Amino acid sequence: MRRGSRARPGPTPASLEHAITTEDFRSAAHTAADLVSDHLAGLPARPVWQPMDEAARQALLDAPLPAEGRPLAALLDAIGTDVLPHPMGNGHPRFFGWVNSAPAPAGVLATLAASAMNPSTAGGDHADVHLERAVVRWIAELVDFPHPPGGGLLTSGASMATIVCLAAARNRAARLAGRDVREEGLAGMPPLVGYVTGETHSCVRKAAELLGLGSRHLRTVATGPDGRLDTADLRAAVERDRAAGLLPFLVVASAGTVGTGAVDAFEPIADLCEEQRLWLHVDGAYGAFGRLDPAIAHRYAGLERADSLALDPHKWLGVPVDCGCALVRDTEELRATFSLVPSYLRDESAGSLGWFSEYGTEQTRPFRALKVWATIAHRGRSGLARDITRCTVLARQLGELVRADDELELLAEVQTSIVAFRHRAPGLDTAARDALNRAVAPAVQRRGRVFVTGARLGDHEMLRACLLNAATTEDDLRLLLAEVKAAARELMS
Repeated sequence: MRRGSRARPGPTPASLEHAITTEDFRSAAHTAADLVSDHLAGLPARPVWQPMDEAARQALLDAPLPAEGRPLAALLDAIGTDVLPHPMGNGHPRFFGWVNSAPAPAGVLATLAASAMNPSTAGGDHADVHLERAVVRWIAELVDFPHPPGGGLLTSGASMATIVCLAAARNRAARLAGRDVREEGLAGMPPLVGYVTGETHSCVRKAAELLGLGSRHLRTVATGPDGRLDTADLRAAVERDRAAGLLPFLVVASAGTVGTGAVDAFEPIADLCEEQRLWLHVDGAYGAFGRLDPAIAHRYAGLERADSLALDPHKWLGVPVDCGCALVRDTEELRATFSLVPSYLRDESAGSLGWFSEYGTEQTRPFRALKVWATIAHRGRSGLARDITRCTVLARQLGELVRADDELELLAEVQTSIVAFRHRAPGLDTAARDALNRAVAPAVQRRGRVFVTGARLGDHEMLRACLLNAATTEDDLRLLLAEVKAAARELMS
């Protein structure tokens, strides 16, 4: 620098631009609490869902990258104006679509505190790690599944939990066949074969594809009239594959199918799996928590004999998304599948169980446990059981309302809290009836008073109402059926 020249000021440090004081944050947090509270309180009086206005949609899609920042108050104004008025609808008591719950208030509050801590829950000696150990055990206790220390972890959802569980199943099968799949891969091995039903969730096929098993090696086993896996057909399929030189290794049963809510008969399936040395995995993403309802708990007998179980606290428990859970009986099998500890991650405070990243694919992991803890602790086991029982009672009531209605047809026994039905569409042939029932769901959604979705059951279209909200009333059920019939009449006219 020449003598006498003046230094130009450098850029303002990022920490000083829109610097946030404690009082700024406190004020914004109070505003956010009011905004969220007003949103939740106002849901029942609003349409369940409406298509977004084109201008509002494009404003979000085309939002430019901001060159300058905005203060917190302006951000909250934008959230209140541009985001909260356009929900998916699942917070509304008349939302019966897919398997999406309303958020539990305690979980909403805990999400803020967890974000304020913002740890990586991979491992170590801090509160989030120990709380996750506890809530995973709580989840296992809620559904009466065995829980050895370290035998599970929280995931982003049941899709990831399924990958975790099936990876452990694959590794055990390869080890029993004399192969270290982590070192050598699957090349050169006889194909590993798994067994599912036509109602098995699509995440199982995705997991099989990602794990190198190939979807062609997932055999579809027959189901009975009740929608449950046919163990005689399962046995025959296993024997055929063994005779062909293949390696059967996995059976996937369901604790509540997404189509009809059917719960498989676990005891005979578990007997066959033990006899044939097959890994029994149960997809309990939605329905496993139905075990808390004394009226249907008998349907889950034998669930505790599974080798692994995938669940979604963010479904029937209402924990804010995202939160799934993988439970595995054999802790060492799970750890052997994933454990990889580079030198920079060595941690003497981790204890004998090590890090959660030794039991799954994620390294940096969010603090999911606090919203699970808050949701369960707020309601307690008895409160959760009351909520779930309320949903199953409502589902059976809806089933009876459908049975009593000449325009509608119940398509399956109501086993959990999903009701599968359709409009009879008198005077229409099979193809036209299917076309009508496929069109009814989006027509009902656009009307805004209730929200229901459709699916295929076997070869035909159906409507499916999933009840997860204990605030739903019998009047809401009657309105659902009235809206279905009204939409059908408009479509047929």
